Amino acid sequence: MAIWLTTDSEANELLERDPLALLIGMLLDQQITIETAFAGPKKILDRVGSLDARVIAEYDQEKFAALCSTPPAIHRFPGSMAKRVQALCQGLVDEYDGSAEALWTAGRPNGAEVLRRLKALPGFGEIKAQIFLALLGKQRGLTATGWKKAAGEFGRKGTHLSVADITDQESLLEVRAYKKRMKAAKA
Repeated sequence: MAIWLTTDSEANELLERDPLALLIGMLLDQQITIETAFAGPKKILDRVGSLDARVIAEYDQEKFAALCSTPPAIHRFPGSMAKRVQALCQGLVDEYDGSAEALWTAGRPNGAEVLRRLKALPGFGEIKAQIFLALLGKQRGLTATGWKKAAGEFGRKGTHLSVADITDQESLLEVRAYKKRMKAAKA
């Protein structure tokens, strides 16, 4: 199953083939639409010329923020998110030799360990880490023992709770409807 998180086929293809793109998209997924968040990595690739964690981490901060702010911006808050993207990439360089995929493959970690590693990333709290873990398990073939349990409610099969459950326009609308109901319940 191919990743489908934007309406741009090239952006979806990038998410499919590049673990760092998928991780950056998840990082950007807050206070903007899912499609905008997950289109962000393609914008970065187009503007920087690379989605290599080392290149992004070492990029001049002001220039990187300017590239992320150029319309269409990567996020509603492009300056602060540019800093988070660079911090994420620096963390990957420091801990995983620049490999996003190593987060969930190095040392053959179980689901709880993958969750712990995700939560250690800048911008990844408990819920975001659980959602990303569920995305890896549901759509990227993660086989880490216990990933469903570690992903909590987001790991359940047959739900439409998060980006982990989006595979097409219809499932996107179902996830949006769920989020709207949850927001209304909190009000």
